[in-house]
Amino acid sequence: MARQLKIWQIILPGLLLIIPLACRNRPVIDRSPEAHTGQSNQQLVTAKSYMVATANPYASAAGQRILQSGGSAIDAAIAVNMVLTLVEPQSSGLGGGSFILYWDQQLDRLHSYDGRETAPHSVQPDLFFDAGKPLSFQQAVAGGRAVGVPGLLRNLELAHHKHGRLPWAELFSEAIELAENGFSVSPRLSRLLAGPSRNKLLRNQAAHDYFYPQGQPLQAGQRLQNPQLAKTFRLLAAQGAKALYQGELARQIIQTVREDANPGQLALTDLANYRARERDPLCQPFYRYQICGMGPPSSGGISLLQLLSLLEQVGIDQQQPGSPQTIHLFAQAGRLAFADRDRYIADPDYSEVPIRGLLDPEYLRQRAKRIDPQQDSGKSVAGLTDVYPLAGYSPEQPGTSHMSIIDRYGNALAQTASIEQEFGCGLMVGGFLLNNELTDFSFAWQDTSGGVIANRVEGGKRPRSSMAPTMIFDQKDKLKMVIGSPGGSRIIPYVAQTIVGTLVWRQDIQTAINQPHYLHMNGASLELEKDTPLVQQKPALEERGYRVTIRDLNSGLHGIMISEDGLAGGADPRREGLVLGQ
Repeated sequence: MARQLKIWQIILPGLLLIIPLACRNRPVIDRSPEAHTGQSNQQLVTAKSYMVATANPYASAAGQRILQSGGSAIDAAIAVNMVLTLVEPQSSGLGGGSFILYWDQQLDRLHSYDGRETAPHSVQPDLFFDAGKPLSFQQAVAGGRAVGVPGLLRNLELAHHKHGRLPWAELFSEAIELAENGFSVSPRLSRLLAGPSRNKLLRNQAAHDYFYPQGQPLQAGQRLQNPQLAKTFRLLAAQGAKALYQGELARQIIQTVREDANPGQLALTDLANYRARERDPLCQPFYRYQICGMGPPSSGGISLLQLLSLLEQVGIDQQQPGSPQTIHLFAQAGRLAFADRDRYIADPDYSEVPIRGLLDPEYLRQRAKRIDPQQDSGKSVAGLTDVYPLAGYSPEQPGTSHMSIIDRYGNALAQTASIEQEFGCGLMVGGFLLNNELTDFSFAWQDTSGGVIANRVEGGKRPRSSMAPTMIFDQKDKLKMVIGSPGGSRIIPYVAQTIVGTLVWRQDIQTAINQPHYLHMNGASLELEKDTPLVQQKPALEERGYRVTIRDLNSGLHGIMISEDGLAGGADPRREGLVLGQ
């Protein structure tokens, strides 16, 4: 039995009893296409009892139904994930993986669940090499080569076993109904289908027929049914997660991956042996709060905690949102945090990750001294003096979705799920898309001097991620905030900026989510969000020594704040999310 979490401690896992079944009166939910094709609600949403914030209105409605029926946060999350598999196939779903933070109000415990994909056991370090040279990302990403064992469903099943209130099968009903009767294609889905992802989707017959009927991409507002996915949902509802990892569906996945023109190495044993893992959450002080997140193989928790600690030490509370000095401090802290991330963080079952060293207060104080108060200090290097593996090329992509949920019992969930790049690898099985998460490994396994790279490809290993589901607690150890975002490696600064906005600058959650983005990942340039007032800061930042890039920074932040007055939720206007509550 793991010891009970106190918020000021680092390690929090524990076993729970399944809570008795609650009342299940079903509310009436508007399923008409017109009710679910609008843009995100960009106004702050408030509620007293429960709240769900997801990337799609259909998904939020499904989660709300479960919460109204007396379900727990994990019950609602399962319903949401199934609907997202259907209506937001470009971002997450059954073919991908997830990280979950779960707060159990009754037992005062924070749980952390790792449903990251794993590499086939037969892979070799040169998976993404050809004739001694690394493949381009586009060569690696399409088809079976980059497909890892999906972890989402096993992760949900593990969490439901410990925290669920409603029967597993009941949580699929909304998704089954939508898949059979149809849903309205969203503008974002339609737009992405007309973009570069078209090339990899058209090379797979099932994806071609589904997304491009008569050879044309689906149009916004078009009614779309997915009877194959409805069949899959019914199978999973009846048999549980094992139906995905064994039997006919598993055989279809293996056949599709191995017979592709860019074949992968998945085997039936890889699927059958997959297990989600409960791991230790990580917590660190930030001003008078405690920030808690995922440990490795996600870099999201460590790098977020490092970034926030550095910002506190350089006095971010004395700055104004979006000012040149604020952007500069975020950029310098980002350089330092990403230097450590790229070198040290990988699957802890395969590499020794120096978690204590990276979060040591004295180490972070010394790192903060490297920040020049006015000028760009240039590319940062990793800071620990111990000999650890080297950094590698890991082109993490933003095909991801985040949800935040709080139920009527005070339980909370933050889940970030992904199939990696938009539409994953482009292969469709059982009505859903498979991931290309193996491209999150370093393409190289050693540097030119022969030094080993931590995030190299190995059989059974989980690739490093930047997903950062996050929970924040106040001085009285009370849950204050649930937040997260998609965005590839940019997730870390997206979430950090929102946390600073709410906790330091006292913005409401929607205002903090809406603020224009600025970030530096220790690469070639400082990035500013295009079509925002930040563009005007470009000359001033260039005078500080930065190379500045103006670009789309398409986060998908979904968060909930808790106060004595109740719940307040925000959905990112850059996507199509919706907050619902009561």
